[in-house]
Amino acid sequence: MPLLSALLQPDDLDAALSTPDGAFSRHDLLGWAASVAADLDGAPIVAVRAAPGAATVAAIAGALLAGVPIVPVPPDAGRLEREHMLKDSGAALLLSDDPEAAGESALPVVRVSRRARATTLPAEPADGAPALVLYTSGTTGAPKGVVISRAAIAADLDALAEAWQWTPADTLVHGLPLYHVHGLVLGALGPLRLGGRLTHTGRPTPEAYAESAGTMYFGVPTVWSRIAARPDAARRLSAARLLVSGSAPLPGPVFHTLRELTGQAPVERYGMTETLITVSARADGDRRAGQVGRPLAGITTRIVDDQGAAVPNDGVTIGHLQVQGPTLFDGYLRGGSIQSWGEGWYPTGDVATIAPDGWHRIVGRASTDLIKTGGYRVGAGEVEDVLLLHPAVRECAVVGLPDPDLGERITAFVVGDAVAEAELIGFVAERLAAHKRPRQVVRVPELPRNAMGKVQKGRLRAEGQGAATASSPSAKVRRQFT
Repeated sequence: MPLLSALLQPDDLDAALSTPDGAFSRHDLLGWAASVAADLDGAPIVAVRAAPGAATVAAIAGALLAGVPIVPVPPDAGRLEREHMLKDSGAALLLSDDPEAAGESALPVVRVSRRARATTLPAEPADGAPALVLYTSGTTGAPKGVVISRAAIAADLDALAEAWQWTPADTLVHGLPLYHVHGLVLGALGPLRLGGRLTHTGRPTPEAYAESAGTMYFGVPTVWSRIAARPDAARRLSAARLLVSGSAPLPGPVFHTLRELTGQAPVERYGMTETLITVSARADGDRRAGQVGRPLAGITTRIVDDQGAAVPNDGVTIGHLQVQGPTLFDGYLRGGSIQSWGEGWYPTGDVATIAPDGWHRIVGRASTDLIKTGGYRVGAGEVEDVLLLHPAVRECAVVGLPDPDLGERITAFVVGDAVAEAELIGFVAERLAAHKRPRQVVRVPELPRNAMGKVQKGRLRAEGQGAATASSPSAKVRRQFT
């Protein structure tokens, strides 16, 4: 089956794609994408300035029709980041409507927006051919190009269609960036493969979501938190059948508020750039706060200890999460060639618990969210969930900072109303084991986040550690962040 099979269907929706730029029928979008595909003939790989809007959807669809791998470049990428992506990927062309693109890049620039529409389609590329190169930042070094095949995308979208009962009758609404898995693979390519309508709101604001009628809404926790804080907007989503949250853990209070205001709990799912989406709650099943469901069709998961030995699926024991299945990436792009990651079980770098019924709870990144303190292993997410129950706490992030006695000191960075440090520490100690309580609470005006709303805990750790080493741990850190 062609990767963009729904786009190739003969039936024509009046508004298969709606954006702030306008509404486009399926026939018009296909002709537009085919015209772009004709311009890419012979190119080994291309890049696109992935601004939110119809042009980015048409450009990426055109590259996929042509069988040319495409690199989505964030529109707000800094000069060095953009230059790295273009040089490292070996892109031969840059697709962009930005009038300044030619001056910012040494590559030939192909304008995406056009009146021309083509009627001839290239032959469908092989399933295993590379489709996307998504750049993702690791803990060290420059961003790495993750090569994702057409087969992996197809397998993931088909598995999600089963889990979420996604059909051509659905209208998907979101305003997420078009250069990540959530907004691009699920949010744009999903409707082009599975059918239905897509409304991209440009920006994921509560007002934009409330004004767009849909059966499915995609958002990251920051989006859902803002919608939950606007009861009038949240209630207007009550007619939808699915509210999907991903890319970061959804705070428990937001989960419960959305359920109260919309009449349904959000569906949470788990994945990463290298694996696409691998675990999710089901449309017709349970939805549990703080948990992301069971593996999708074709996906197998396990958790192991530091030595690689399996740990029990008892819902309590924390282990390193590993996955295998058809949605995994091919490898990282290095020097114009794909360096395979290996085979078998892929180590996600996340730590999790798995319950006897298969439900997964993601504790977080092993490097930042698994805190080893006083001989205990503590998941940062568990402490964060309890802190968010306190009425004075609006947002929080828990990390482990180096400590000469404990190994790591549980430190909570909190956004909210003024409250005594001792009160919050005691609040956690009353609800969790004593060794899980924060040893330090730092009030901050905001938490550092990336474009997808994920808290950048590495920055908190680095800045907190740097401030703490300058003088006393508590006084200096507090001055640094308030």
